[in-house]
Amino acid sequence: MRILPHVLCALVGAASAGAEGLVNPQDMPGPLKEVRFDQRLGEKLPLDAVFVDERGETVTLGRYFGRRPAILAFVYFECPMLCTLTLNGLAKSLDVVDLEIGREIDVVVVSIDPGEGPEEARAVKADTLLRYGRPESAPGWHFLTGTEDAVARLTAAAGFHYNYLPEDDEYAHTTGIVIVDPKGTISQYYLGIEYPPRDVRLALVEASAGGVGTAVDQLLLYCFRFDPEQGKYTAATMRILRLAAGAFALGLFAFVGIAWHRERARRPSSITVPSAEPPGR
Repeated sequence: MRILPHVLCALVGAASAGAEGLVNPQDMPGPLKEVRFDQRLGEKLPLDAVFVDERGETVTLGRYFGRRPAILAFVYFECPMLCTLTLNGLAKSLDVVDLEIGREIDVVVVSIDPGEGPEEARAVKADTLLRYGRPESAPGWHFLTGTEDAVARLTAAAGFHYNYLPEDDEYAHTTGIVIVDPKGTISQYYLGIEYPPRDVRLALVEASAGGVGTAVDQLLLYCFRFDPEQGKYTAATMRILRLAAGAFALGLFAFVGIAWHRERARRPSSITVPSAEPPGR
């Protein structure tokens, strides 16, 4: 029995999402054995790679880096299933992340299909913005198409492996998002179709090196560290203990100081003021 490509994509997506024990890539049909997302942390993206945006303008990838962190996602715009789930999951997460797209962060969505162009990109951008519900963020969403060579350079740098299925004119691929710092260096990965808002926000704040976020974010980054194997932030136990010990010491010092001042205020003065009248009166 022949398995439809979009069903295959869904299986790979489940594997990416961490469905351990349910899907083994080596047990997949031939076209999917090499479909995966390698985590190439610290890899620099090819910022000189040339693409076309949804307006039909020729741009370099570097146009979207240098000022703020970005989220990079690979899809193809006529994907029958998984890519829509990816973009919906991303929009849902960013709705909670509460960082302003276009001012604090950018979102760069790249089609892996060199046969697609601005028309398809515009349609998917409009649909994604409709789901996101904030049309004013449109300048911060970038939907790109490119030549086979440009796409190959970028996907290779990001570790995104996929296969074209000519008999169906579809792509077998996995899914996820890549957090990229303002210099175009890969910072973190989140695989699957659901992206935890807290972790995504912390990843963007960390990638910005203090460019975005609040004091609370910085405190959380001190107490939590990103675990690439688990794909999430986990508690940094020693840091939390040190922070708790410091807070306890500070609280104890403040308590002792307040108690000392109160006790001193309750003591009667032991100093006798001599009378101004002469003796014998």
